[in-house]
Amino acid sequence: MTAAAAMTALSTTALLVVTEPAALDPGMRLLADELAAIDLAASRFRADSELSRLPAGRAVSISPLLTEALAAALRAALLTDGIVDPTVADAVSGLGYDRDFAQLIETETDGPISTKPAPGWWRIALDTHRREVLVPHGVHLDLGATAKALVADRSAERIGTALGCGVLVSLGGDVATHGPAPEGGWRIGIGDDHRTAATDPDAMVTIADGGLATSSTTVRRWRRAGRDVHHIVDPRTGDLPVTPWRTVSVAAASCLDANAASTAAIVLGDAAPDWLTERRLPARLVDLDGTVRAVGGWPSDLVGAA
Repeated sequence: MTAAAAMTALSTTALLVVTEPAALDPGMRLLADELAAIDLAASRFRADSELSRLPAGRAVSISPLLTEALAAALRAALLTDGIVDPTVADAVSGLGYDRDFAQLIETETDGPISTKPAPGWWRIALDTHRREVLVPHGVHLDLGATAKALVADRSAERIGTALGCGVLVSLGGDVATHGPAPEGGWRIGIGDDHRTAATDPDAMVTIADGGLATSSTTVRRWRRAGRDVHHIVDPRTGDLPVTPWRTVSVAAASCLDANAASTAAIVLGDAAPDWLTERRLPARLVDLDGTVRAVGGWPSDLVGAA
């Protein structure tokens, strides 16, 4: 028997499912604590966040949580050959994503579009042992996607360890699990929009452990200077990626790894299926017409028109 509850956090939906109903309330308190901590450490939209207060051009000591978040972002950049790059903040802001998404509206936003390639993740000097970072002048960081996936992994592990039960945490559709799964596994709805995938999924998948993430160009959209734009940017150009995929879902050992891979697949475009297959990552790719392609061992009976 499982129990579930949800809250709004990080401008998205945070869902907790536990295999012991008595663990739900204390689990939600632990989840809220983790979400508040990552927001204060790594938000680029809060003037009081630790990330926003990093000085430029000199090494400074940082908290264990920001160290972990930066290390996760740099690891994602390394594993994707820079396709997922935390130095993309100015490029994303140039498309209009310069405030918390909850403050953006689905109408034209003021100002022109400005595109510029990301400076490059390799310019960030992070010493995880000393917990120090140096961010060069002119480089600004966006830890958004990787930080969200990281806190999903952290929360699932913390709740499962503290309360001794199986746990699933979903943040905006990015899923982390910890501990024993319910009988038959964790059933997860897949779709373009996580808000409707739970009740009206395009596909269902079952996992026993690990993580699953979905990246999509159909949500977190707005208009800027006469263009429809979204939150996934190609760091090589600073503009929207040229891609045939509207949505990519990936299963991996962790939510963090799944998130990096699904985001990279959107940006890689036509090269994504081979890239995912080479890394043995099960993935479901949906093109702009709704045709579904499965690679890396994703269940073939889930392939079809979305």
